[in-house]
Amino acid sequence: MTYALLKFVHVLGAILIGGGLISVWLSDLRSRQLRELPQFSEAVRNIAVFYDGVVVPGAVLLLISGAWLIVGHFGGWDFLAVPWLAGMVFLFVFEFIEGNTVTRLYFLRLRRLTREAMKTGTFTRELERARAESVPAFTHFLDLPMLFLIVALGAIKPVTWTLFIVGSVVALSIATFLTLYIPRLYPWAAESK
Repeated sequence: MTYALLKFVHVLGAILIGGGLISVWLSDLRSRQLRELPQFSEAVRNIAVFYDGVVVPGAVLLLISGAWLIVGHFGGWDFLAVPWLAGMVFLFVFEFIEGNTVTRLYFLRLRRLTREAMKTGTFTRELERARAESVPAFTHFLDLPMLFLIVALGAIKPVTWTLFIVGSVVALSIATFLTLYIPRLYPWAAESK
């Protein structure tokens, strides 16, 4: 019964984190389209709501249930010999660290700069520069492809590292493409650099 319950909690965490990341992604895309400060502020607020209210609880559920499953049902450190499981753990840890440093700190700064801009009633130069930053955009665009790779590893359970390596290259390529392509959809945003 414990295994079934842990598996359920793990799947629930994956659903929450997936739904939250999709919502954050859509809110971020919407924010990139907007030139009106009140609507932009609402999109940035939605990013924070979905990230803090859905992604973070999903990540916590995944962390707790995943660690418990590994310790109780996959032999603890023996998981390192299982490519699909070790790959999932590595990618989760990478995304957890990246998401709570680069991406989260960027969105917190964006929210602070938006609040400051709302006081003046116009986009500030600092806010415009923050909107145009490439590194946070890249890490943000990497979140969903990495999550899809984590899910693929858990669903397919490959016995070699091929899916992990190929999937990582594909995820990095998608994030790079989106980082370069999305800003071109809104050329007015590039003017603020």
